[in-house]
Amino acid sequence: MTGSVLQINVSRGGLPKYAIAEGRMTTLGIDGDSHAHPDIHGGSRQAVLMIAAEGIDELAALGFPVYPGALGENITTLGLDRRQWRLGQRWRIGADAVLEFTKVRGPCNTLLGYGTGIHAAIYDALVKAGDPSSARWGLSGFYASVITPGVIRTGDPVVACQE
Repeated sequence: MTGSVLQINVSRGGLPKYAIAEGRMTTLGIDGDSHAHPDIHGGSRQAVLMIAAEGIDELAALGFPVYPGALGENITTLGLDRRQWRLGQRWRIGADAVLEFTKVRGPCNTLLGYGTGIHAAIYDALVKAGDPSSARWGLSGFYASVITPGVIRTGDPVVACQE
């Protein structure tokens, strides 16, 4: 699987996150990014959140006012099928950076600002159980740990790897 980075997003905490052209991905996330609730978000196992732009488009088509960065993702991808994403998968982004999916993101109450039905639209019992057969699989995004730090840029390739 190969796609690209549509957008890199950071904030001082909370939603939405805002686009930057490039960022340094470290074992604790992207430089300049913070979390409104560090007791829940962040840390080395949840350093980065990745969401597919196509999933954001699906949610927008359902009437949710979402766009890249709105859901709190650090990396918005283009051209990757979220239904093929799995825990433990590793992705090379750009020349050097590698991340590994560690956790499906459970929806938080901050997302309710985009509509009361958004939790049900992105997450269900099958997703919670880790079952990729759910139609909602990947819509909430995947947290990842950073295996190899590096600089990432908008337009960089995102490639599944076996590292």
